[in-house]
Amino acid sequence: MSTAILTGQPVPGSSIEGDLRSLGFDVRVASDGTDAEALLAQVPGDQRVAIVDARFVGHLHALRLGLTDPRFPLAAVPGAVTARPAGRQALTRAMARENSAGGDSAVAVAGLADRISEALDADGSEVHRPMLGTLVAAVPEDPQTRNEARQAVAAVDDEAVRLKSAVKARDGFFTTFLISPYSRYVARWCARRGLTPNQVTTASLLTALIAASCAATGTRGGFVAAGVLLIASFVLDCADGQLARYSLQYSTLGAWLDATFDRAKEYAYYAGLALGAARGGDDVWALALGAMILQTCRHVVDFSFNEANHDATANTSPTAALSDKLDSVGWTVWVRRMIVLPIGERWAMIAVLTAVTTPRITFYVLLAGCALAATYTTAGRVLRSVTRKARRTDRAAQALADLADNGPIAALVARLRDPNARWYLDFPLLRALAGAAFLAGVLYSGDSWLPVVGATFYAVFSGLALSQPLKGPLDWLVPPLFRAAEYGTVLVLAARAEVNGALPAAFGLVAAVAYHHYDTVYRIRGNAGAPPVWLVRALGGQEGRTLLVTVLAAVLTASQFQVALTVLAVAVALLVLTESIRFWVASHLRGAPAVHDEGEPA
Repeated sequence: MSTAILTGQPVPGSSIEGDLRSLGFDVRVASDGTDAEALLAQVPGDQRVAIVDARFVGHLHALRLGLTDPRFPLAAVPGAVTARPAGRQALTRAMARENSAGGDSAVAVAGLADRISEALDADGSEVHRPMLGTLVAAVPEDPQTRNEARQAVAAVDDEAVRLKSAVKARDGFFTTFLISPYSRYVARWCARRGLTPNQVTTASLLTALIAASCAATGTRGGFVAAGVLLIASFVLDCADGQLARYSLQYSTLGAWLDATFDRAKEYAYYAGLALGAARGGDDVWALALGAMILQTCRHVVDFSFNEANHDATANTSPTAALSDKLDSVGWTVWVRRMIVLPIGERWAMIAVLTAVTTPRITFYVLLAGCALAATYTTAGRVLRSVTRKARRTDRAAQALADLADNGPIAALVARLRDPNARWYLDFPLLRALAGAAFLAGVLYSGDSWLPVVGATFYAVFSGLALSQPLKGPLDWLVPPLFRAAEYGTVLVLAARAEVNGALPAAFGLVAAVAYHHYDTVYRIRGNAGAPPVWLVRALGGQEGRTLLVTVLAAVLTASQFQVALTVLAVAVALLVLTESIRFWVASHLRGAPAVHDEGEPA
């Protein structure tokens, strides 16, 4: 239960008490500043508390935005200030100071909420103030201004603003014009029936899994049903975020579920298409695995670039300035959003192609589109990086090192390297490129043992790449390069095995490892740090797994290699899923700060 303390009796005709109760607050009325301070002390420390001016006039949704958002320890709108348990101490100090400075307690209660908000700012406390736009939140001083404020409230449809603000401010063309105009109403329908965003997220996942099952039938009817259900899953995927924004139901667990389920839905659908094609006599598992690898590497490019520049100082770039200028021209905004093939455009394309063509054509078009998008986004980010005058922080370097996912072998190499030694490849990215290029070269040789040599060389250079902080302008490319090297090795060796089941097993292994890498990203985004060291060591790190797969391919027969990949996929999946679920559920139960990760633009 939350508590709201009104600073005096509401003015006649005011709806403030009813509004606060509708938002879940137990309302208490203070007679003066001293009484308000005493009432604040009576509220248990594990509850949210709000100080609200009794003269407040405004929209209910303005109060909702200012007083109920779970993401911020302290928040305020004109005439009201609130604190979650993490911000209670700062609120109590600010109120005590204002009461003591206000002199006579009967006078001190007037404007107390706003003065507390200003005192929190003076203390250096971070107070969230939501953008209200056309919503009204005011504290009129006299009957005339109160009447004007009430007229302003009546002139704006509170519910229409709330519904509009439930939609992301920045989205893709398909989502903005073909999904959000009605998915927002799905979100409101869910809110009015007490459904939570996590329940809608789960419904989206189940719908996508059913779609994948339909695709796996290999029939035209199944493919048509799969396309329709994939779009339905995407509508629910949009609705869960819109529901979270509409009802301000944010949580750490919800952000994780939304992000990971998006990946699970898309990659499960790839597998369903591959199974359906196999039923028709067409083996497209290599294409399915290639699509998953390309899409995962695209995401890692996004994550790495953002983390590298998360808190960069002196962040200037002519390329960024040009990009901002292009965004000021209407038509270029939508073209640039569509060319990166965001999830909305991507899923729509997959759904339509599934329904009217074959899985092979679907994957060909998907790979071509993703390759074009990856080239465009990566080239733009490279240009921004080389033209940007910025100093990367230790936090950014550590985040990139965590995303790199180096294991025990690379860690040993990094410790053994002489820090005073100077050589030609004295840049982390060049060392990573050297190792990956050598590995790629030997993978296509006919010799079964040359890939082992290449993987060993690659493991050594992986360690050398991270033997110094990743603070160079292009060092954010190291993690996606490692992803491409590890996943590509599994794909090439499984394809060379030329035995039924090898590529599906490789798909499962890459999916399990990719989940581990996505989980690392979401932990870093949530300021929870990287996965525990013991997990990274148990999984062998990216270089250890790469070396292991090449050794298994060299010493085992093709059928034995397929079994080994299957066992490895199951072991990795069990390990990472168990630890990931334990971590996120425990974080949620501990009351981790609520977050809302907008994730990939839809």
